[in-house]
This record gives sequence, structure tokens and C-alpha cells, in this order.
Amino acid sequence: MTATLVPPATAQAHRDPNVLRWLGAYTASMLGDSVYYLALSWAAVQAGTPAQAGLVMSASAVPRAVLMLGGGVIADRLGPRRVVIGSDAVRCGAVLAVALLLFLTSPGLWPLALLAVVFGAVDAVFMPAVGALPARITGKDQLARVQGMRGLAIRCAGVVGAPLGGLGVALGGAPAAFALAGALIAVSVPLLVSVRVRDLPGDGTPRAARTPRSDLGEGLRYVRRHPVLGPLMLAIALGDLGFVGPLNVGLTLLADRRGWGASGMGWVLAGFGAGAGAASLLLAVRGRLPRAGLVAGCAVIAGSVAIGSLAHVPALPAAVGTAAVVGLLTGLSGAMCGALLQTQADPAYLGRVTSVSSLVSLGLTPLSMPFAAAAIGAWGLGPVFAVSAAVCGLGGVVALAVPGLRRAELPG
Repeated sequence: MTATLVPPATAQAHRDPNVLRWLGAYTASMLGDSVYYLALSWAAVQAGTPAQAGLVMSASAVPRAVLMLGGGVIADRLGPRRVVIGSDAVRCGAVLAVALLLFLTSPGLWPLALLAVVFGAVDAVFMPAVGALPARITGKDQLARVQGMRGLAIRCAGVVGAPLGGLGVALGGAPAAFALAGALIAVSVPLLVSVRVRDLPGDGTPRAARTPRSDLGEGLRYVRRHPVLGPLMLAIALGDLGFVGPLNVGLTLLADRRGWGASGMGWVLAGFGAGAGAASLLLAVRGRLPRAGLVAGCAVIAGSVAIGSLAHVPALPAAVGTAAVVGLLTGLSGAMCGALLQTQADPAYLGRVTSVSSLVSLGLTPLSMPFAAAAIGAWGLGPVFAVSAAVCGLGGVVALAVPGLRRAELPG
């Protein structure tokens, strides 16, 4: 499929119809994802034991992590728009096929596990391509605003998707919920087809003489040697390693030990979501914050302090407020890091650069969750939250200690 080329964008992203079509497609795709995960969880619990359901839910993690770097190579070789369209088409077809199968028969867990594996493999190419696409639909000076708009879409999908999935299950069980997920993902495809993209400098680099393996090695060397991207990847890795455990496993155990229950944990998560949404809204409205590297580093360090304090907050309202601060600071630093990745990377390497950051954030850091749970059981909440906060804070220290990253700016 040949993309329609447009000249460098000059309109503000939130007023650009082309960007808004991309945003609509991305929002529909994320809504479909949210409904899909609820439908998969429900169907797996109904068809097997809790342990089997857990295996089905985690089946996508392995192919996603193993194939992620290769997905970045594919995005750079084929173009991110084409890869995103193909990924959504495959996901839509797979979900609708399982919906039909569940409607006609009761096949057990095998189609659910297969669907999870397919989703994980497709995610490995989808995520790098999604990260590389904004630079082709708007100007560099609008990428921070696009990051804010993307963050708002993710929050919207998280808030609206779960009730939609629950409604689908209530009306027609897992088949109806899967069908709804497929329909939402399907909405993204024609919108993506209508999105106009532009060539970037370096797009014409000949690739026929190079192998995917050499492309991957070249991309990894590029990230390692880059004065901003290399330390930025380290900062992202440390920040996420210190953040994932407390927010996922630690928060559940904290709510249980404080007697807040599931509803209390829900309020704390809502506070985090509100803070992260506020950070996204700030960037969507402002479009740019000066001294992006410095802001990102300071936000990570301040956020790590807030993370560490969560374990010592006795009352639920204070915990909700603290979680909102964590969401605001981590949302701000995450958006700044994402915008820096896109503006600092050479266009020819955008897919591979995004695949490295996605692998760090979504492929490796979840491995910290079982270790966090075991550590809390052995030493308690306070020490583990403190260590996690220190690891997270190290990411901010890296951002502030490396001159190239600390002085990094977003285009004006």
C-alpha cells in the first residue's frame, strides 16, 4: 500500500485533521485492546482453572518480548504506517475468528491461548511502528503535544474499555465481548488508511543489500553510541524497574494490609490515572515544555519520592492524593522521554529505537513483579517500596548526570 505524501506539517497537532484521524484510529485500537483483555480473562476463567487462566493471560508476554527488537526492524524496513495497518487487520481477524468459534462451540482453552500468542507476536511489530508513526504525520515541534494526546487516548481507553467489555459479557458472554473488541479494532483500519504520511530524511537509504540481522545490529549500535538515546534508555529502564513493582504488586498488598479492600485499591488507581491524565492534558494543551531532559530527570526523582511515601500513608484519601502525584510526575516524565526518543532519533532508526524502549518498558520490567512480591513477603512493604523508589530515582539521576540528556531540548 502506497502512502500519500504530505509536506512538513505546520498546523498545531490538535487542530490537524490528519493527526486527529490518527488519534481516532489509535483510540479505537486501544479501546479494542481493553475490551479484548477483559474478554480473554473472562473466557479463560470460565473454560479452565485459575492457574490455567493465568497461563493464558500471560501467553502473549513471551512472543512479545522475544520478537520486539525484530519488530522494530520490520517497522523501519516496511514503514510504520503499513505495519500498523497490517497489525490491526490481523488482530481484528483473529479476535473475530475466536468470537465466531466460541459462538458455535465450546472448544476449551486452546483457541484462547493461541489468540494470546498471536496478539503477543503482533504486538511485537505493532508497538515499535506505533511509536515511529507520529514523526511521519506531524512536525517535530508538535511531537510533545502528540504524546499528550496519545496519553489521553490511553487513559480514555482504560476508563471506557473495561465497562464496554463488561457490557459485552453481560449481553452475550465472551463471544459478544470478543466481537465488540474486533469491531473496535476494525474501526482503526480505514482511519489509518486515510492518514497521510510523509517521507523523512533517510527514508531513501537502500536496504536491499542489508539483512534484517545486520539492520538490528546496526540499530542497537546506534542507540548505544548516541549521546542522548543511550543514557535515555538506561534512565527509562531504571525508572520503570522501580515503578512497576510498587504500582502493580505492592499496591495490591498495601490495600489488603491497610484494610482498604478492592474498592480502596480502585480509588488509588483512579488517583494515579487522574494524575497521569492531567500530565497528558498539560502536554496536549501546551505542546512543548522547555528543557525537556531536565524536566524528565527532575520529574523522575520527585516521582520516586512519592512512590516511596506510598508505603507509609495510613489513610486512603492521602494514598489517593499521593497516587495522583505519582501519576502526574511519571506521566510527565514518560511523555518527555517519548518525545525525546522521537525527536533525537534519526528517522531511519525510529522503529528500532522504539522497539528497544518498548522492550525495556513492556518486555523486561514486568519480570520485576514476582521479585517485588517475594521481597514484600520477606521484608515488608516499607523496605521494598524504599528500594523501588531508590531504583526509580536512579533513572532521574542518570538523566541529570549525563550532560547531553540533561540539556536535551524538544524542537520549538
